[in-house]
Amino acid sequence: MQIEGTEIVDTYAEAFPIWLSRIIITADSLKLAMVAATEATGFATSTIMCPCEAGIERYYSPSETPDGRPGVSIFICTARKSMKENVSARISQCVLTAATASAFDGFPDARTRYHIKMHYFGDSYESRCIVGGRKCWKIPVMEGDYIGEESFGAVKGIAGGNFLIMGRDKQSALSAAQAAIEAIKNREGIITGFPGGIVASGSKVASKNYRFPMSASTNHRFCPTLKDKIEDSLVPDGVNSIYEIVINGTDAKVIEDATRDGILAAVKEDGVLFIDAGNYDGKLGTHNFYLHEILKDSV
Repeated sequence: MQIEGTEIVDTYAEAFPIWLSRIIITADSLKLAMVAATEATGFATSTIMCPCEAGIERYYSPSETPDGRPGVSIFICTARKSMKENVSARISQCVLTAATASAFDGFPDARTRYHIKMHYFGDSYESRCIVGGRKCWKIPVMEGDYIGEESFGAVKGIAGGNFLIMGRDKQSALSAAQAAIEAIKNREGIITGFPGGIVASGSKVASKNYRFPMSASTNHRFCPTLKDKIEDSLVPDGVNSIYEIVINGTDAKVIEDATRDGILAAVKEDGVLFIDAGNYDGKLGTHNFYLHEILKDSV
């Protein structure tokens, strides 16, 4: 299959189940909300070594938020048993401390729920309040009062949807990756949690038997500088740079839609020779996203 002169490899992206919590962060301005959201999603690119995966979902207008202020939603993605710990840590350290910021539950109808204990920070000076019909806590802080929810929902989701952009050189591959992210950012139901949404260093499971073996190592088969040095290289002729887009989402459809729109934006850039995807022969997860199936109506 070819689109815009780019070969779409007949393969699939392998993804895995995960739990998601959506946190709506509001502030006096969208800029201030973004500051808190960016901090709250830090060190959360991959569960390989990070405590969770996280990213910014979309912007909220004042009419969409509980307190009538501009906002940003983020996803925290992790195992169900560790969700409370991760959300509590990021709200308490990154939202409570951010100027004018508040945190609200983005899955109010979720049956799976947990409660964080932020109000204890008030040292007995905290009080209950209602904001937009929601039960919240008001905590005195040096700025004035922090106001936010303590009950949050979690839902089942999918992590690890992906596609690989293979370019003639670094600039062409990077321009295509940036175009892909621009096409899929700020939409309901997905995040691209790596820096700027783009993965420069993809990984594989495990490593060689060093004295200090790692749980993951560089995906050597997709490293262009190794293609003439190893026998199992998957880098096609002419390709000298590869970037990966990784997508977490609430369900398969939103990931498929983002994958399609991202690829269609990427192949419009000059120098994109192939679009591929990362899979591990079923060893990683149970969700498979077949590129040809996703793009069949786009040819």
